[in-house]
Order: sequence, then C-alpha cells, then structure tokens
Amino acid sequence: MRRFENQVAIVTGAGRGIGEALAKRFASEGAKVAVVSRTESNSLRTAEAINAAHPGAAIPYAVDVADFEAVQKTGEKILADFGRCDVLVNNAGITRDTLAMRMSSDDWDIVLQTNLKGAFNFTRSVLRAMVKQRSGRIINISSVSGLMGLAGQANYAASKAGLIGMSKSLARELASRGITVNVVAPGFIETDMTSVLGEEVRKGALAMIPLSRFGAGDDIAAAVSFLASTEASFITGQVLAVDGGMSM
Repeated sequence: MRRFENQVAIVTGAGRGIGEALAKRFASEGAKVAVVSRTESNSLRTAEAINAAHPGAAIPYAVDVADFEAVQKTGEKILADFGRCDVLVNNAGITRDTLAMRMSSDDWDIVLQTNLKGAFNFTRSVLRAMVKQRSGRIINISSVSGLMGLAGQANYAASKAGLIGMSKSLARELASRGITVNVVAPGFIETDMTSVLGEEVRKGALAMIPLSRFGAGDDIAAAVSFLASTEASFITGQVLAVDGGMSM
C-alpha cells in the first residue's frame, strides 16, 4: 500500500529505534522522508538503508531539536529540498531517569527541552508551509509515562504529558486549516533504549502489560501511518495508546 505517494514526511529521532521504524514505514508507503537525528552518522545510516530499498526516498539531516534557531534553519532546508511537508512526526526524545529527590536541575531541563520544546521547535519550523497548503498531519510521540506516570520519570512524564496538552491546543488552532494533530503514546517497546533495562525491571514491566509482551517499532509505525493517512482525516486532538493495555 502506497498511501503517501507524492507526500513528504519529516521524522525526528529517526536515527534509531522507533524513529527509524517510522521513517522506513513512510518510505515503504511511497513518501519522501526527511530523516532527522541529532547525530549525522545516525541520520545518514537510516537514510542510506531507506535509499537502498527505495532509491532517492530519503535525505538525512542532523540537528539538536532543542536548539530553536538551528531547527528553524533545518526546517527551511527541508522545505527547500522537498518543496513541501505533509507529515511531521515529533519522535525525538531522551531519558534521564532517577528519583525526584536525586534529580538535578540539568536532568530536568535537558529532558523537557528535548522532548517537549523540541517538538514545538520542529512544529514551528513547518507550520506556515502547512497552513499555506491548507493540509498536514502532525503526530507527536508521547508515552505511557505521560498518561499514568512512572516512578523515576518525573521529568520524562512531565515532558510527555506536556506533549499531549500542546497537541490538543494545536489541534484546535489548526483544524480550520485542514491540519490534524494527534498523539501516539507507546508503552514498553523493544528498542536499544529499553534493551539496557535489567531483567528484574523487564519482568516488572511485563507484569503490567495485559497482552503480556513488549511492543515492536512496527506497532508504533502502524499507528502513526494510520493517523497520517487520509483514513484518519476526521481524527484530531486524540491520544492513541499503543501499550498492550498497560494504561487502560
């Protein structure tokens, strides 16, 4: 199925994990993809993998999403390279997990700046183009932590809950322009970020999931590609939890 033929998708945090799965899914469905990562090596690796399967489908970009000015310049470059932006997926995110009594100011700031401000920065960089073309899909990647909170993740949960509030406000602002804004909230997904968890932590997490398994990047990609498609044209301001039932 090539639902995104002649469309352009920007995916942040696309150098690995969920973001890589998202970028590859959009390319497989016909989109041209701006592969955004903080490091040039990661964005290049994902773009090369995409182009090997779909020649000319991807261009890599390296930028720190927390840097407002740098993101605006990158957004301008992407729009110049592709001519438009139909889908923006704000997926870039980091963790600095620790109990609140041990959390430093820097741990708080860097997570909020990357996960929440970063999403605002990239949205801001393409918003005028989407408004001008009177169409667009913005999907923000939150987390089960933003829905229910998890111990040791006060900063991460705050950033991901903030994404939900921001998305609902944007959905109201942009609906009259034909732009939808939705949220996907993943649960525990098998990525390199979760692979470092100890066995006891993994067992504890698994016990919280009614479907009794961890998710895969493709589970998130399927949900995001649906929300980005014409099939979801009457859906905006919503949060889709893809978490095996963990947050219900």
